[in-house]
Amino acid sequence: MPDARLVDSKASFSDFAHILDARILRALADLGFARPTLVQTKAIPLALENKDILARARTGSGKTAAYCIPVIQKILNAKLNPQDNTSSKALILVPTRELSEQVTAHLRGLLTYCADESLSLINLDTLVIDEADLILSYGHDEDVRHIFGDGYLPKVFQSFLMSATMTEDVEALKGLALRSPVILKLEEDEDEAANLTQYSVRCAEVDKFLLTYVIIKLKLVKGKCILFVNDVERSYRLKLFLEQFSIKSCVLNSELPLNSRYHVVQEFNQGVYDYIIASDESMGKAEQDEESEAEDVEDGEESKEEEEEEEEFTSTQREPQSDSVPHPEPGPSRKRKPSDTAEVSPSKQPSKKRKRGHKDSDKEYGVSRGVDFVDVSCVINFDLPSSSRAYTHRVGRTARAGRTGMALSFIVPQEEWGKHKVVGHVESTKKDEKVFQRIEKEQAARGSKVKEYSFDMKMVEAFRYRMEDALRAVTKSAIKEARVKELKTEILNSDKLKAHFEDNPHDLEYLRHDKPLHPTRVQSHMKHIPKYLLPKIAAPCLIKTPSFGSVLKA
Repeated sequence: MPDARLVDSKASFSDFAHILDARILRALADLGFARPTLVQTKAIPLALENKDILARARTGSGKTAAYCIPVIQKILNAKLNPQDNTSSKALILVPTRELSEQVTAHLRGLLTYCADESLSLINLDTLVIDEADLILSYGHDEDVRHIFGDGYLPKVFQSFLMSATMTEDVEALKGLALRSPVILKLEEDEDEAANLTQYSVRCAEVDKFLLTYVIIKLKLVKGKCILFVNDVERSYRLKLFLEQFSIKSCVLNSELPLNSRYHVVQEFNQGVYDYIIASDESMGKAEQDEESEAEDVEDGEESKEEEEEEEEFTSTQREPQSDSVPHPEPGPSRKRKPSDTAEVSPSKQPSKKRKRGHKDSDKEYGVSRGVDFVDVSCVINFDLPSSSRAYTHRVGRTARAGRTGMALSFIVPQEEWGKHKVVGHVESTKKDEKVFQRIEKEQAARGSKVKEYSFDMKMVEAFRYRMEDALRAVTKSAIKEARVKELKTEILNSDKLKAHFEDNPHDLEYLRHDKPLHPTRVQSHMKHIPKYLLPKIAAPCLIKTPSFGSVLKA
């Protein structure tokens, strides 16, 4: 449901009875929508006047319904024409598969009382681009320009561009898709920033695991929590670490099948489990800050000099795959020809030292934007993203719909990077301090402040030996085994059982994604914390969210 403060209290959907079909109004009532949001109040009448629209509104403001409702109404109007054929009337483009599933579900809800008809692109009336600031940067640049430039679309059609931010990509799409658009800029209330409390903690790589264990095991944060990491292997390392203390969590990453990822989000939203470890493998690369891009150019030459020195560390970062690398033709040889990688930039060239047999990641996967996580109390940036824009979208998963929320970010000082080989390292965290400076600057411009906290290490140190025991059990082989096991299980659930679940949707309740992987021995005594280790603030009556209590000191 949208934020109550974004709902137009002076309007109701019944006010649109003269422009919206009764079937749509009935479906909206079934979905529990009585009043439109501000963006819906302004966009729906304009859309039905065939105006092109460029709308900027925050996440959770109801942008999806703002374009879905008029799109369906226009199709129903077209069906009244007896000469109308069954060709497609609307095309909706979104950057990620997760978001496409959500938009599809939204459309199905609105079409409950409308007949389902087959569609094609011959007589397109409406084009929608949702999350317009991401479509091009997520690698769809060539595809989008192909759609606009190769005669797939008619000369005249209505366009919607919906976005949370205005960027150069949005301006480029505006030139491609819009003609004299109405521009809607719905700014957030000044009080909006007060709902989100932001903290940062500077700590070594190994201390991230220690502090996460303390926060979760002592229940210093109540409610649902998303833990963002920057690569797939890292997500399984953290999951196996938490399993050592009988803390259930599920993993969300690009290797899992789409059906499984969508079901993971559904279960999390329904409260089946409280902790989700989300692998944001792009680390915000699709949303780089201008300062970050300039630094990347400067650091390019330095990275070549440091490459040999860094080889001694154990890296958990998966090598990114360039879109320019063509897929090899099937044949007896599996080796890639030298010419296959000739056009790959040095920063994206695959490692020659390691070749893993894991499933290729889904290039259309996206978790920090668009995905509708519900009632998230806390976001933990276990690994800091590589841009301030990506940070903003991550922490935007909490403090929604008028609720308060908290974000905690771990920052690795440069002098501490790469020191703890037992937990490996993530390349992106080497620049944590520079990225965090940009984050502080951007949040200050938004009227927010990231408060710096330091844990009372005298109280936390008592838990270190248990943390070290758990980390020793999470070996490379255990991570690899867990990764393969999870992937095999999810592929089985996603492919072979897809038809069964379509016929028996209630059986999905028995499919859990937070089951322990147990690739190594879990010590039973680690499940409970001895009383002599419990600080006084651990009493349930004294634990409040989003405060960390006295384990933290300002």
